[in-house]
Amino acid sequence: MMTLTLQISWLFLLAIPIACIAWTVTHEEVFREPREYCTRRSQEGKSLVERKFFYLFTCEYCFSHYVTILFLCLTGYKLLMDNWAGYLIAGFALVYVANAYMSLFGLIRQDIVKEKEEIKVLKNKSGA
Repeated sequence: MMTLTLQISWLFLLAIPIACIAWTVTHEEVFREPREYCTRRSQEGKSLVERKFFYLFTCEYCFSHYVTILFLCLTGYKLLMDNWAGYLIAGFALVYVANAYMSLFGLIRQDIVKEKEEIKVLKNKSGA
């Protein structure tokens, strides 16, 4: 059993790649075509199961749960308890921290885009 300090360290460190994978698949250009396909299938699917399955690949929060499950299987990370409950607690804690990271990243990215646009406007004003 890991010490509580080590468990908390793992929590904040494991959430980084979880957030990175979930954000990349659900937002970045490299996965645009598969994401657009999944978006169409999630809106036009004939069954509820089909629509919900494809929606998972378009929502960073939803997708982060599955990435977290993968990481729990790969690492065997448990939080607070050394049994199945430790996996459950770790899973929800990792999803929470990963989504906090993604929210922070989204805000920072939005601010950067806004600043770039403001710079363009200032350059156009000074050049005109």
